[in-house]
Amino acid sequence: MSNIKVSLPDGSVKEFEAGSSLLSIAKSLNQKLGKTALLAKVDGENKDLSDVLDHDAKVEFVTPDSEEGLHAIRHTASHVMAQAIQHLFPGTKFAIGPAIEKGFYYDLDSDHVFTPDDLRAIEKEMSKIIKANYPLVRNEIPRAEALAKFKAEDEPYKVELIEDLPEDAVISTYTQGDFTDLCAGPHCPSTGRVKAYKLMSIAGAYWRGDEHNKMLQRIYGTAFASKEDLEAYLHMMEEAEKRDHRKLGKQLGLFMLSDYGPGFPFFLPNGMIIRNTLIDYWREVHRKYGYQEVMTPMIMNRQLWETSGHWDHYKENMYFTQIDGDDYAIKPMNCPGGMLVYANEPHSYKELPLRVGELGLVHRHELSGALHGLFRVRCFTQDDAHIFMMPNQIEDVIQETIRLFDEVYATFGLTYHAELSTRPDNSMGDDATWEMTTNALRKAMDDFGLKYSINEGDGAFYGPKIDFHLKDSIGRTWQCGTIQL
Repeated sequence: MSNIKVSLPDGSVKEFEAGSSLLSIAKSLNQKLGKTALLAKVDGENKDLSDVLDHDAKVEFVTPDSEEGLHAIRHTASHVMAQAIQHLFPGTKFAIGPAIEKGFYYDLDSDHVFTPDDLRAIEKEMSKIIKANYPLVRNEIPRAEALAKFKAEDEPYKVELIEDLPEDAVISTYTQGDFTDLCAGPHCPSTGRVKAYKLMSIAGAYWRGDEHNKMLQRIYGTAFASKEDLEAYLHMMEEAEKRDHRKLGKQLGLFMLSDYGPGFPFFLPNGMIIRNTLIDYWREVHRKYGYQEVMTPMIMNRQLWETSGHWDHYKENMYFTQIDGDDYAIKPMNCPGGMLVYANEPHSYKELPLRVGELGLVHRHELSGALHGLFRVRCFTQDDAHIFMMPNQIEDVIQETIRLFDEVYATFGLTYHAELSTRPDNSMGDDATWEMTTNALRKAMDDFGLKYSINEGDGAFYGPKIDFHLKDSIGRTWQCGTIQL
């Protein structure tokens, strides 16, 4: 059999027999690497270690100390948890079980209502599966065969996922011991690679995030490369629990929530003291930067929202009413009102840039399961500003706005990182304008010296934006301010 050339990250090139598995290549390079590697990147694409290599390629092995390695551990942990649930609660129907930023989850359809005590039992069963060190075996089968298999096993959610795929699709499954799951992979080579894990909580989740579908039970867990990392994370979560704003809001008399208005917070006297102090500071900073303050109506008619694009692109997040037989909407954003303020009278180029600020109460529909204290609500005051400028003023104005953000965050001792969010699939507008505005934001950040990453496809439907992600006192990040062009 012929040999193939494998290019490694250190620049070296080694020869191996064609058809060698990636795991055997890792072991031949270094015995320790063979024991610690979880995946391999072949020409930039993540592959299972059981995959064979039959062509020249660039290969990099993924270990637990990397983000991709951690993702693989968590993805495999979700399968281990599902297998444990299958053992303990036969008849459970499995929906999806992905790895997420801080761990993993699995959505389940079961007559049994899961409790915290069940989580401990599931963890014990997971320990047995991990100790058994079952290999995760990938199998690729035709769509028709996959449909027949999961129908026979009475897994309706897997069947629905397969039915959404093209008829000529090849379906991949992963089997570990007596458990087989529909999954694109890749995975750790065996269950024994899951070293440190913890099941965290139980929540409800609509199938496919659609409130018209059945409510499933979602079990969240987390997994790390080592017990030390897991313990550090759990300690951080304990600290977060102490700082939970919902508890503090109640203890300090800041705000309340009521079943009479889910997602619509009530601010109490102490909360209003803090709120008004923040508003005073907001006005002071905006006056310094040359903003004029306005207030726009909360309810405006359908024609405006059709013109702005919200009626076609944002309707599912809006609330509506009728006045004198005509359709009206409660504003989810301040922008259209800000445009009407500008259009109220003619302006000279000499007035530009014109800076207009607003503390506008906006309403957006959120699913009841997504509501969370003041973090995820259905109405909130958006400290918004609209700046009208000439195209040749864009870079200076964007940089000035970045300085404003930086000053406000520094006042509160907050650190942040920035992302450039680009054109989404459901956008409006022409290609040339999107290219011009995206490049303008990129150049403004480059010339300012602001470090940033690209968040492809996450812009607003009407334009690209710079998103600022703030870090809190225990290291979590939250997307807060945004500069949209």
